[in-house]
Amino acid sequence: MLDLEVVPERSLGNEQWEFALGMPLAQAISILQKHCRIIKNVQVLYSEQTPLSHDLILNLTQDGIKLLFDATNQRLKGQVIEVYDLSKVKLKYCGVHFNSQAIAPTIEQIDQSFGATHPGVYNAAEQLFHLNFRGLSFSFQLDSWNEAPKYEIPHGAMVKRMHIYTGNNLQETRAPVMPVACFLGNIFAESVDVLRDGAGPLGLKLRLLTAGCGPGVMADAKVRSLERSIYFGDSCQDVLGALGSPHKVFYKSEDKMKIHSPSPHKQVPSKCNDYFFNYFSLGVDILFDSATHLVKKFVLHTNFPGHYNFNIYHRCDFKIPLVIKKEGADSQTEDCMLTTYSKWDQIQELLGHPMEKPVVLHRSSSANNTNPFGSTFCFGLQRMIFEVMQNNHIASVTLYGAHRTASQARPESSSSSH
Repeated sequence: MLDLEVVPERSLGNEQWEFALGMPLAQAISILQKHCRIIKNVQVLYSEQTPLSHDLILNLTQDGIKLLFDATNQRLKGQVIEVYDLSKVKLKYCGVHFNSQAIAPTIEQIDQSFGATHPGVYNAAEQLFHLNFRGLSFSFQLDSWNEAPKYEIPHGAMVKRMHIYTGNNLQETRAPVMPVACFLGNIFAESVDVLRDGAGPLGLKLRLLTAGCGPGVMADAKVRSLERSIYFGDSCQDVLGALGSPHKVFYKSEDKMKIHSPSPHKQVPSKCNDYFFNYFSLGVDILFDSATHLVKKFVLHTNFPGHYNFNIYHRCDFKIPLVIKKEGADSQTEDCMLTTYSKWDQIQELLGHPMEKPVVLHRSSSANNTNPFGSTFCFGLQRMIFEVMQNNHIASVTLYGAHRTASQARPESSSSSH
């Protein structure tokens, strides 16, 4: 049985780990994987057809705990941590237990452990009496009482559920900013803007967030915001200077899409392999040409649940500006924006329908040739390849672009802090 410390408006955890409000989904899953011998039978709950309309939930069924993640930014949100079965877990506050096998979580015990607060609120539909503290709420079951009390919870009433959240109440709570402790020496992308001209993509402008000087170093605990730009034709040194070292370098063993290019049998095999810089916390891959070592491709990942690569990357919150010519109007245009959350039918309305049929992509590992999520479909439009899931959402966008000419100077990246 887990023995956990409750920190209102912040976290639930112990000396080895903690689930903190604002924590990215990938870090919470990493904790669960690392402690899989203790925390077992975890469910991942999401809406397959409409993944943005419902919270993404990690349900720790053995321990009676739910972690609710915002469907959009994929961080532990306001009504974040729910303990729905207190009989499966020990809970303490300031080092003193208020729920265990020997201590029942009665209203008297809650008063003793947490002190006075405002009168509770009765919900007739749920038959629950909610007692709220800042960042913490207890729900008491009152089905044994014929008439609900106005303010005071009856003696002996037991806690049925507990929520840890940000703010004064559950209804108005939102995902807080990412805690400094969650950066762990990584950089994260607050937003990624695709830079374009009339012909197609030119590069990326990334708004980055970083904190501290590295793991365990709290001398600089302020979160800093930086802007960096990278372009097609940039060198490895340009990218390393802008973004730092990648989490992984992946060398392509073969180009499975080569068969779809004109006269693939005439292409001379390369003695070297193109290679990717994988920036998992940014949700971005950058492909370099093996001969020139210059950027030739960007891949932006949306990290929707139900995709084969789910949880490998953090979600890339990208924006792709478009200038659409209006039909029947002379030289009139309309500015539009594609985002991480645009669906394929919306994209086709703006860019038009592809002339060719899609390439069907069926991912599987070498160890296990099954893919429970099914195939995805790749469509090419305006030097962009959209990988489309079966629910019409975009799994990834691959950007191709022409190299900069020698006369095009590389813009200096700017930075700011707050």
